[in-house]
Amino acid sequence: MTRFLLLALLFLGQPVLAEVYTYIDDEGNRVFTDRPKPGNAKRLELVPSNAMARPAPIQPPPLYQAPIPREQGYQVLRILVPEPDATVRDGEGNLIVSAMSEPGLRANHSYRLLLDGQPVAEPGRSPVFPLQNLDRGTHQLAVEVIDEQGRVVERTPSQPVHIMRVSLSQKRLARPCKKDDYGVRPECPLKDKPKEEKDIPYVPFM
Repeated sequence: MTRFLLLALLFLGQPVLAEVYTYIDDEGNRVFTDRPKPGNAKRLELVPSNAMARPAPIQPPPLYQAPIPREQGYQVLRILVPEPDATVRDGEGNLIVSAMSEPGLRANHSYRLLLDGQPVAEPGRSPVFPLQNLDRGTHQLAVEVIDEQGRVVERTPSQPVHIMRVSLSQKRLARPCKKDDYGVRPECPLKDKPKEEKDIPYVPFM
């Protein structure tokens, strides 16, 4: 065997049991072999490789690892307030959404509100969700129950709610702006405040 044996042994990940010798030949070249040569051949001490095989990449667990057991579900989950297709008149666009479940919320579950298909705020134990400054028009509401892994256990059907917001001009008609209202009430901006007429000092005619 020649120096190719040593190269092969060095790339092996298992401990090396064969003995390797080296010497300088007549032309001055370094030679590696597994056979000792009388004279100037020296035995090499090879340390077993401690390299470990690269572990396989860890795949993230799927979102739904297994179907949720039926006994962890709910017989009833619905929105109490507002009623389906309700019209809510609020000048600020505020709305209170309330839900209920039967049986009650389990220890490892949370409520989550969906507004127009998107989650609103963080999931929590409370079934009451205050909403503020909703745009005028129709919105879709739904409530979910999720577990600690974020899996949806139950979800209500989406139901519409119509938000009616009074315009600023309608507010001014219903309650006209007074002197002290400008800059205080949203419908009474400072730019609309009438300019005060300055009193002209009385000068007697001479």
